[in-house]
Amino acid sequence: MHPQNPPGTGKYRHGKTGLNRILHTLIYSRDGFMATVRGEAAFRQLLVLHGVLMAVTFVLNLSPVERAVMLAVSFISLLVELLNSAIEAVVDRISLERHPLSKNAKDMGSAAQTVALLMVGAVWAVVLLA
Repeated sequence: MHPQNPPGTGKYRHGKTGLNRILHTLIYSRDGFMATVRGEAAFRQLLVLHGVLMAVTFVLNLSPVERAVMLAVSFISLLVELLNSAIEAVVDRISLERHPLSKNAKDMGSAAQTVALLMVGAVWAVVLLA
């Protein structure tokens, strides 16, 4: 065990440092993104929706701050869906058996995405109607 990672700390020795660690982090991130694209229809639908919304921000006559906020909320919604998909994968990995805590975890992830989409709608409404 690595001296900086004593037993029982929950840490593990990965052996990667510096640029090698950054490179592998980017590879793992790409793998997670692609797994979500391939395996989650909801994420693919959100990619299309937010792709369109993001493109529209460059057509509209907006201030840089308005455009940045509108782009940011789309990225936040995609981020929430990635985390929601991760939660669902972990719950399913633990057990496919129906359990109230598993249902709660999945429902909470769904609720987080609903809140994110409400935020997208609210930001767009404020910017376009103000």
